[in-house]
Amino acid sequence: MSEPARESAAATSFRTNLWVSTAYFAEGMPYALVRFLAGVYLTDIGIALPTLGRINFWLSLPWNLKFLWAPAVDIYATRRRWFLALQFGLVLSALALAAGVAFGPPLAPAGVAVAGLTQSPAVRAILALLVVMAALSATHDVAIDAFYMEAIPDPAVAAGLTGIRNVAYRLAVLFVKSGLVWLAGYAAWTWSFVGGALALLILWSLHLFLLPIPPERPVVASNMGAALSGFRQAFGTFVRQPQAALILLFLVTYKLGDEVMFSVNTPFLKRDLGVGNEDLSWIAGIVGTWASIGGSLLSAWAIRHWGWRKAVWPLTLGMNVNILAYVWLAWAHPDPHTASGLATIAVVHAYEQIAAGLGNAVLVVYIMRICDVRFKAAHYAIGSAIAPLGGTLFNYVSGDIVVKMGYANMYLLAFVCAIPAMICLRWLPMYEPEGAAR
Repeated sequence: MSEPARESAAATSFRTNLWVSTAYFAEGMPYALVRFLAGVYLTDIGIALPTLGRINFWLSLPWNLKFLWAPAVDIYATRRRWFLALQFGLVLSALALAAGVAFGPPLAPAGVAVAGLTQSPAVRAILALLVVMAALSATHDVAIDAFYMEAIPDPAVAAGLTGIRNVAYRLAVLFVKSGLVWLAGYAAWTWSFVGGALALLILWSLHLFLLPIPPERPVVASNMGAALSGFRQAFGTFVRQPQAALILLFLVTYKLGDEVMFSVNTPFLKRDLGVGNEDLSWIAGIVGTWASIGGSLLSAWAIRHWGWRKAVWPLTLGMNVNILAYVWLAWAHPDPHTASGLATIAVVHAYEQIAAGLGNAVLVVYIMRICDVRFKAAHYAIGSAIAPLGGTLFNYVSGDIVVKMGYANMYLLAFVCAIPAMICLRWLPMYEPEGAAR
């Protein structure tokens, strides 16, 4: 290869790495804004626990249902236009959310729930904006993934960029959980949401000029019938595969224990234990995020070296038994205003996040292996949307259960919820690719 050709290839590679990094950072940010940052804010203004659970349910639902409207991204306009339009919509909704927060209710005293808060017009407007952001964000995920596959059609190149995608997404979550939560504690909640909106605006501005323009493809509404027919066929083959009922039960329950436990994690840390936003920013952000990454990497290493069949039991037991650490934390109730108490909370949270990360690769690899090669993308979308459904449904009643049972008993219930998946493992079809470790 000539020197100019090598320089051109290097420039193309750098540009690709750059837009992939910023695209998946942009994918992670709205999710963390809606699913974490908003939860901390709503806890701070005093939303009651049962109401927080119901809000969490409605804000989770778009990610479970996004596969239903995902075909529209293929049918109307180009994926690049979807990508940019949805991202700009997220910028506008984040700015509107910041304005709503500026005129919203004052912060409640630490650990106090304010009765009737959801009757406030300002709070209702904030909740409506969060639902809009959740729907936009879930569709934004679909558009980014579709654009990624279109702009990088070579499977080998696309696979080689998986690490960059994952790291960029995790860094976005870290930015929200650490940077924006810290900003809320240091300055004010309005500035925290303004910071999120400005970050999304910068990303949108970069993508407007940075994203490649793939060759035009036909995208007309007359394809709707064919697209829906293909979707029905893909969904039908997924639910009619051998032992489909057992597989679906496993998918819904595999991480249910973790999802039940973390459904009320923010109010537990803030209201019950009394952790402030400045400390939450590094416990949930820096410590928690890196611990989860470490657990995921350990899980991926174990599956690669031992094979899924041998790795699944120790990884699953490691993920579920460690739920009991949170049972102890709720019982011990360390004081976050002392160095030893705050360190205890941080260590237990990190320990549990490592354990939670152990199951990530197990679930992803299994979903990939049950996908029919004819419908690999559709089957993966269906499987990954169904898997967190149990946790989403539990969110609706999570606050009511804590009010009746207390946090320690709630975490014991989370451990019980982890048992069905371990029972499923006894009969679950365990597919190994050719040449896998045995």
